[in-house]
Amino acid sequence: MRELARLAQHLPTIGKPMNEGGSVSNMGKTHIIIMWTVDADDVSEWDRIFASHGEWMKDHPRDGDEALLSYTISKGPELSNPLDPTSGPTGRTIFVLDEYYESPAGVARHWQDAMNNWEDLGAVVASSEKAAVATLHSGTVVQALW
Repeated sequence: MRELARLAQHLPTIGKPMNEGGSVSNMGKTHIIIMWTVDADDVSEWDRIFASHGEWMKDHPRDGDEALLSYTISKGPELSNPLDPTSGPTGRTIFVLDEYYESPAGVARHWQDAMNNWEDLGAVVASSEKAAVATLHSGTVVQALW
């Protein structure tokens, strides 16, 4: 027991809930996920679009109700059996946009700003016509660990 107490003084998160002590839970935050599944011939255009999007996202607010809390773009092969990670690729690529906001106000601000200021929004709309798209707009996080 003394050993655990000694270690606890060096690890301030021992005995605290997962969302305390330096890491922040996204529980209750607003979430956007968009997945595009694209043909091999379209991958370079999506790479270009996401490079542009990443630069544009850098100017989003980081504090307050409109705060952007997290932003990632992931890319990988579509699998022939989406529930079997050992299945072969189809030749198509999946791009996943994943954004967390403090509240729905951040999502509203994001879309308004995109319409007014992001030069490649039209390219997203046009390229999406050739892709399979699945979207969660303004979802609320209902399970989160840290």
